[in-house]
Amino acid sequence: MLLSLLLLATGPAQAAGPTIVVDVESGRVLEHNDAFQRWYPASLTKLMTAYVVFRAVRSGQVSMDSLVTISANAAKAPPSKMYYKPGSQLTLDNALKIILVKSANDVSAAIAESVAGSQQAFVDRMNAEARRLGLMDTRFINPHGLPGKGQSTTARDMAVLGMAIHNEFPQFAPYFNLEAISTGKRTYENYNILIGRFRGANGMKTGFICSSGFNQVSSATRNGRTVVSVVLGAKDQEERASESARLLQKGLTASKIGAPKLASLKPYGANRLQTVDIRPQICSAEARKNRNRVTDESGNLSVTSAYIHPMRRPARAVSVGLVGSVNPALAGRRIPVPKPRPAQIGRGVVAITAGASAAPVSTGQPAPGMPVPRPKPRR
Repeated sequence: MLLSLLLLATGPAQAAGPTIVVDVESGRVLEHNDAFQRWYPASLTKLMTAYVVFRAVRSGQVSMDSLVTISANAAKAPPSKMYYKPGSQLTLDNALKIILVKSANDVSAAIAESVAGSQQAFVDRMNAEARRLGLMDTRFINPHGLPGKGQSTTARDMAVLGMAIHNEFPQFAPYFNLEAISTGKRTYENYNILIGRFRGANGMKTGFICSSGFNQVSSATRNGRTVVSVVLGAKDQEERASESARLLQKGLTASKIGAPKLASLKPYGANRLQTVDIRPQICSAEARKNRNRVTDESGNLSVTSAYIHPMRRPARAVSVGLVGSVNPALAGRRIPVPKPRPAQIGRGVVAITAGASAAPVSTGQPAPGMPVPRPKPRR
């Protein structure tokens, strides 16, 4: 297994790394390769971020109109990012569109803090959902997928997550099918170039860090049949898109008869528990120089896949933006809140709350010699 992974990273014999394609309705696996090999998820992590948000919306904890505030901590996240200033606010609806199209790490961090109170509390939810869904080899350490020790997933686990999103939250499917977002000043096209270019493509998310290579979870629907594919460790954007398109095409056209179910697929691979790091092959100076892009210098599509076609019109962009701002000191719920310090007045108490002056709770009998404080006017 390890030898095959090294050959993958250094030679052209095999495209991409671990892969899988699954029929969503039946759970049948139409093709898989190294599907249980641990890999860095990169921004595929944001699929779980979205899933946790959907669960919070369904439970009534938040709504798509809830405000997401950019804290000073979130604003420090490395790119890709929106570069919003601390205190900036946007709706959860817009925040999701941004992380699923632009893959902005600062907005992902802000979503976590705004929904769960802190990034760690949100990550705890992510890992709890991973366990509940049966993602046996997946662990998250942040809400955006930036590199860090202990973060890993597999093609199999990402397929399970992609299916869960499709099956549990069909009402939120449009978030994964956006061609572009616009801030008014700039338009950002979806990194998933299959949207609008592969017939039936309707999701889901791309990811890239040097250690993982180019990852993608994709989905497509034709004639009532929906499939989810996963590609991990592609050498560039072109290979990632082409391999994703090939898998989707196979999933949409191949017979499901006799194919194993994803739930019954047993772990395999001698070295599968070792998280593969392909940084030397992906981010060396030579690799950067030779890397194929999905568009040429004129912006024309340069993917060689027979299943991906040029978009003959401008990408359809939905508008996103800020709705206001607060004092940066208030962002991220980091301003200290004074603790109540009750003062006894006879048998009653004076309740002091944050932002309000002291006011006695009358018992009719103030303590002898105890002055009763006069309420101060509010400002």
